[in-house]
Amino acid sequence: MKIYGAYKIERLFKEAAGLQLAKNKVKEVEEKVDQKLYDLLLSAEENAGYNNRDVIWMSDVPLTTAVKAAMKRFAELEEALELQPVLDNLAVHPPLKYALEAELEKRLPELTGTLIYLLAQIAAKLDPKEKKVSEEELGRAFEILDLMI
Repeated sequence: MKIYGAYKIERLFKEAAGLQLAKNKVKEVEEKVDQKLYDLLLSAEENAGYNNRDVIWMSDVPLTTAVKAAMKRFAELEEALELQPVLDNLAVHPPLKYALEAELEKRLPELTGTLIYLLAQIAAKLDPKEKKVSEEELGRAFEILDLMI
């Protein structure tokens, strides 16, 4: 599973939080971010159903104020992820019941980048003095992200 590439994730961790992420931890980050994106889309699908629609809109994605702020900060980094690898990776999950609207599909890389950004920020807050992400910190960051999304 190679969605974003080791270099992209390492660079995002560095730019988002000043952290060094070891190459051997990149796959874990990719897998966690992929799962969290899918979780967001499952919730969005449920919201679309509540609204009697068979298309998932961006407004269906349950984003808190903090996640929306993180999206803005991620955008300020001017780091772009490609859409096709994100779509390819979502294809390994069970299919969603409803289709994604074009705007939402176009913004999937932004959502993915925001999740990476949030993960880096969480890891940085766990030990502000440390610049290398430890296995323990990454695991704790995953647990916090699981509580949020």
